[in-house]
Amino acid sequence: MILLTGVALAIFVVPEAWRLPVVIGFAFLEVAETAITWHISRRGAPKVGAETLIGATGRAVTECHPAGTVRVRGEVWQARADATVAAGQRVRVHGRERLTLLVEPAE
Repeated sequence: MILLTGVALAIFVVPEAWRLPVVIGFAFLEVAETAITWHISRRGAPKVGAETLIGATGRAVTECHPAGTVRVRGEVWQARADATVAAGQRVRVHGRERLTLLVEPAE
Protein backbone atom coordinates (compact mmCIF):
# COMPACT_ATOMS: atom_id res chain seq x y z
CA MET A 1 0.00 0.00 0.00
CA ILE A 2 2.88 2.34 0.74
CA LEU A 3 4.41 1.63 -2.65
CA LEU A 4 1.09 2.26 -4.43
CA THR A 5 0.81 5.61 -2.66
CA GLY A 6 4.30 6.50 -3.81
CA VAL A 7 3.53 5.55 -7.41
CA ALA A 8 0.32 7.59 -7.35
CA LEU A 9 2.19 10.61 -5.96
CA ALA A 10 4.92 10.20 -8.59
CA ILE A 11 2.39 10.10 -11.43
CA PHE A 12 -0.04 12.81 -10.33
CA VAL A 13 1.74 15.21 -7.93
CA VAL A 14 5.53 15.19 -8.15
CA PRO A 15 7.42 16.95 -10.95
CA GLU A 16 8.89 14.67 -13.60
CA ALA A 17 12.49 14.95 -12.36
CA TRP A 18 11.48 13.61 -8.92
CA ARG A 19 9.33 10.67 -10.02
CA LEU A 20 11.99 7.95 -9.86
CA PRO A 21 13.47 9.05 -6.50
CA VAL A 22 9.95 9.21 -4.99
CA VAL A 23 9.09 5.69 -6.18
CA ILE A 24 12.44 4.34 -4.92
CA GLY A 25 11.94 6.05 -1.54
CA PHE A 26 8.44 4.64 -1.13
CA ALA A 27 9.67 1.19 -2.20
CA PHE A 28 12.31 1.38 0.54
CA LEU A 29 9.61 2.36 3.08
CA GLU A 30 7.48 -0.61 1.95
CA VAL A 31 10.35 -3.07 2.41
CA ALA A 32 11.27 -1.59 5.81
CA GLU A 33 7.65 -1.72 7.04
CA THR A 34 7.32 -5.34 5.90
CA ALA A 35 10.57 -6.36 7.62
CA ILE A 36 9.62 -4.64 10.89
CA THR A 37 6.13 -6.14 10.89
CA TRP A 38 7.53 -9.60 10.16
CA HIS A 39 10.07 -9.28 12.98
CA ILE A 40 7.45 -8.13 15.51
CA SER A 41 5.05 -10.92 14.57
CA ARG A 42 7.73 -13.59 15.09
CA ARG A 43 8.89 -12.42 18.56
CA GLY A 44 6.66 -14.47 20.83
CA ALA A 45 5.76 -18.12 20.78
CA PRO A 46 2.17 -18.82 19.81
CA LYS A 47 -0.12 -19.23 22.79
CA VAL A 48 -2.71 -21.79 21.81
CA GLY A 49 -3.90 -25.17 23.04
CA ALA A 50 -4.73 -26.75 26.33
CA GLU A 51 -1.46 -25.73 28.03
CA THR A 52 -2.58 -22.08 27.98
CA LEU A 53 -5.51 -23.01 30.23
CA ILE A 54 -3.33 -23.79 33.25
CA GLY A 55 -4.17 -21.17 35.87
CA ALA A 56 -7.47 -20.22 34.21
CA THR A 57 -10.75 -20.31 36.08
CA GLY A 58 -14.13 -21.60 34.99
CA ARG A 59 -17.27 -23.35 36.20
CA ALA A 60 -18.12 -27.01 36.60
CA VAL A 61 -20.83 -28.10 34.15
CA THR A 62 -21.36 -31.43 35.88
CA GLU A 63 -20.25 -32.71 39.26
CA CYS A 64 -16.57 -33.68 39.26
CA HIS A 65 -16.07 -36.59 41.63
CA PRO A 66 -13.48 -37.47 40.42
CA ALA A 67 -14.37 -36.94 36.72
CA GLY A 68 -16.80 -34.54 35.08
CA THR A 69 -16.93 -31.59 32.68
CA VAL A 70 -16.02 -27.94 33.13
CA ARG A 71 -16.41 -24.80 31.03
CA VAL A 72 -13.22 -22.77 30.79
CA ARG A 73 -12.92 -19.74 28.46
CA GLY A 74 -16.12 -20.68 26.71
CA GLU A 75 -15.13 -24.27 25.94
CA VAL A 76 -16.34 -27.45 27.63
CA TRP A 77 -13.55 -29.82 28.72
CA GLN A 78 -13.37 -33.20 30.41
CA ALA A 79 -11.99 -32.64 33.89
CA ARG A 80 -10.78 -34.53 36.91
CA ALA A 81 -10.66 -33.20 40.47
CA ASP A 82 -9.18 -34.64 43.65
CA ALA A 83 -11.81 -32.93 45.79
CA THR A 84 -15.53 -33.06 45.01
CA VAL A 85 -16.63 -30.13 42.84
CA ALA A 86 -20.37 -29.48 42.58
CA ALA A 87 -22.02 -28.46 39.31
CA GLY A 88 -21.91 -24.67 38.94
CA GLN A 89 -18.97 -24.25 41.35
CA ARG A 90 -15.98 -22.17 40.24
CA VAL A 91 -12.83 -24.17 39.48
CA ARG A 92 -9.20 -23.40 38.72
CA VAL A 93 -7.13 -25.45 36.27
CA HIS A 94 -3.82 -26.62 37.80
CA GLY A 95 -2.69 -29.12 35.17
CA ARG A 96 -3.68 -31.36 32.31
CA GLU A 97 -3.30 -34.95 31.12
CA ARG A 98 -3.78 -35.14 27.37
CA LEU A 99 -7.20 -33.51 26.85
CA THR A 100 -8.39 -33.85 30.44
CA LEU A 101 -7.96 -30.82 32.66
CA LEU A 102 -6.96 -31.27 36.30
CA VAL A 103 -9.04 -28.86 38.36
CA GLU A 104 -9.51 -27.79 41.96
CA PRO A 105 -12.18 -25.66 43.60
CA ALA A 106 -11.43 -21.95 43.17
CA GLU A 107 -11.46 -19.78 46.26
